[in-house]
Amino acid sequence: MCGFVGFIDENDQTYDHRAAIVAMADAIAHRGPDSEGYFEDGRAALGFRRLAIIDLAGANQPLYNENRSLVLVFNGEIYNYRELRRQLIAAGHAFSTQGDAEVVLHGFERWGAGVLDRLRGMFAFALYDTATGELFCARDTFGIKPLYYAVEGGRILFGSEIKGLLAHPHARRSLNERRLAHWLCMEYLPDEETLFEGVRKLPAGHWLRWRNGRAERGRWFVPRFAPDAGRSLEESAEAIEAALRESVAAHAIADVDVGCFLSAGVDSSLVAREAARIMEARTFTIGWGEGRFSELEAAATFARATGLPNEGRILGAEQFFASVPAVQYAMDEPLPNPSAVPLYHLCAMAAESVKVVLSGEGADELFGGYPYYQECLAFAPYMAVPAPMRRAAGAAARRLPEGTHGRRFLMRGAHPLPERYIRLEYNFPWAEALDLLAPELGARCAAAPTPWELAAPLFAEIEADEITAMQTADILTWMQQDILLKADKMSMASSLELRVPFLDREVFALASTLPVSQRVGRRETKIALRAAAARTLPQATAAMPKQGFVTPLAQWLQEEPWHNQVREVLNGERARRFFRTDRLNALLDEHQRGPRSHMKKIWSAYCFLNWHEQYFD
Repeated sequence: MCGFVGFIDENDQTYDHRAAIVAMADAIAHRGPDSEGYFEDGRAALGFRRLAIIDLAGANQPLYNENRSLVLVFNGEIYNYRELRRQLIAAGHAFSTQGDAEVVLHGFERWGAGVLDRLRGMFAFALYDTATGELFCARDTFGIKPLYYAVEGGRILFGSEIKGLLAHPHARRSLNERRLAHWLCMEYLPDEETLFEGVRKLPAGHWLRWRNGRAERGRWFVPRFAPDAGRSLEESAEAIEAALRESVAAHAIADVDVGCFLSAGVDSSLVAREAARIMEARTFTIGWGEGRFSELEAAATFARATGLPNEGRILGAEQFFASVPAVQYAMDEPLPNPSAVPLYHLCAMAAESVKVVLSGEGADELFGGYPYYQECLAFAPYMAVPAPMRRAAGAAARRLPEGTHGRRFLMRGAHPLPERYIRLEYNFPWAEALDLLAPELGARCAAAPTPWELAAPLFAEIEADEITAMQTADILTWMQQDILLKADKMSMASSLELRVPFLDREVFALASTLPVSQRVGRRETKIALRAAAARTLPQATAAMPKQGFVTPLAQWLQEEPWHNQVREVLNGERARRFFRTDRLNALLDEHQRGPRSHMKKIWSAYCFLNWHEQYFD
């Protein structure tokens, strides 16, 4: 687990390439405080910061092949590296370390890009060919580890974090203003662009090749579900239990102490329970003074019942608000998901005791855990009504007062799934996002495609029932751009490696075969996974409804001094540059009066302004 940066710039020798790569690596030093390493040959430069997890003394990077014609910088973990190492040694390759990253280097020598299909793990890496000047980069199947790049003329910059790219002396630092309305709606950009103009993210399951001053990109993994209706629920539960047990064992491989995050939910509890079978698994939980929001008691109860050591801490409003600037800086791009803040503190707490933690991310997307998947079952009969009739009913419902029973159902049911997909207008409806922006900025954003126009190509390539289509869309967008991104950035801010056993290729291979009826029902989500959990966990834990990482933020935004603190930011000079502050004040006023909550909308604007201050002042 580490971080890397690099660039290729063979045409410009007017600046010190060595000083540039060191500055870029220094910007991501938190990802690897244990050691650093550099390569530079006049046209390319690579920088590396290491968090030592496997082969603590010997696996420093950059790594070189036998004749030093290939140079590797790697971020992540390869869980089947021992098996691959044996194969490559048998084929005649000589290894210089005992670490996992070197199998990528020699595997690329042996199999080229085909090595990607053999890797079991989380990774992003860059391979440079010293003879040809070519660069080959790749990212893991689900996007667990990030990889950004920027191309300008004959120069390419790349690295694990955007702040590393921005440290290059010729990097552009410009806000991608035309995408701001998209971000307000979804809280992320679902495609390759970022909120930094010209900086792109390599999507999960993709590779990037740079040669002759040009970049080309290809896809090596596509998540596809292939349901097997012939397997019983009992058989599925047994198979899930076995697959997760094996995955946790693989993910626990390390030469340092490994712990587990523990909430009151089924996902983290399953991971922690399996980890306890093979090691002394310390668990970590964070909660709130406001008891109805806190998972501390439930997590502690589960830990005692299963014999797991548990450390819990309370996070208060003062700590929460004070850490927002640091959280937004660590994220690279603004993220208004309130759960990022407690995750930031949870990672800091765990990092005091361990270097690696196992977490439960990915279970909801793979096994059907989100309650909104159940909406598809409710909409299914209505979708048989002719579309013109549904559109007419939706138009009539729009004229009804907000809160009218059935209004939202009829409005959303007027549209097919690619248009009503919940993530498209998760924080703001499109029209409201445009109206919130300062007039000139709103007009520029209005010229961009709508969120549903952006989603159309994504859903066009997914041939599946609505529930499976929504799961797939979540895997390709929400999970990658929100869930996994904040997991990586919040953990690495504390120099902590976070591993996700559910997002394992073998676990996905099994999850992808579950029939819809074993994923989502009208009264239950993650049906097969809960059946597996019931085999080893207390019934209350196995049946725990999906809650997410709930915060008391909506309540705090009604209270002083937090309400006034937020209002001051939303009425400042920076806010007036981007937003219609009268609209923001109206949201604040209505939220404070209650009972309608505008927490997500208010927090989106507040986080964006905090982020903008970190990167553009």
